[in-house]
Amino acid sequence: MQRRNLTRIALVAAALMGIVAGWSCYQVIAVSRDASPFLYDDLAKVPKQRVGLFLGCSERLGNGTPNPYFQARVRAATDLFLDGKIEYILASGDNSRPNYNEPAWAKAALIAEGVPEDRIVLDYASFRTFDSIARARAIFGLSEFVVISQKFHNERAVYLARAQGISAIGFNAVDVTGYYGVRVHMREVLAKARAVMDSKLGAHPKYLGPRIMIGKS
Repeated sequence: MQRRNLTRIALVAAALMGIVAGWSCYQVIAVSRDASPFLYDDLAKVPKQRVGLFLGCSERLGNGTPNPYFQARVRAATDLFLDGKIEYILASGDNSRPNYNEPAWAKAALIAEGVPEDRIVLDYASFRTFDSIARARAIFGLSEFVVISQKFHNERAVYLARAQGISAIGFNAVDVTGYYGVRVHMREVLAKARAVMDSKLGAHPKYLGPRIMIGKS
């Protein structure tokens, strides 16, 4: 009897896991489909926007080597600015612990690539993509912008933005291949599923604060 009950429990658990996995995969497809018309790979085709929203990440990997995701985003943001597609860059990211400062890393890298310091604005309190999008509107007063990250990330960010009534588009930085890239894409399945939940349930950013108008003293 006990063995039979354990078997039933295992079957129910497996069925529930299958349902969750299937639902998550469906959300990945839905998010990608909904965001796809608003994403650009070709710099020449990107419509001009006043602000580019740089989605932060660590400048280095756990082993200390440069993070290719970060490097590619810096290159994409620099290309947008130098080509006149954007006037300002809002560098958004996590600064929740000592010696970890995504916006500051982005600023330093962008300046090194030729972006003037007075054209870079920092958002230190966006600890996840949802916060970056929500704070761009609530704190920085943006109703439209171009998101700067890799395609898989832009899909989620643009989906979140448009679910909040923001006219966002995305410029896709070069993606990363190999083992590290596969790991990131696997995590993205759950991230996209959470994005759907955030948009449906009306999530809020962890921190808000006073308004900051970009480009206005």
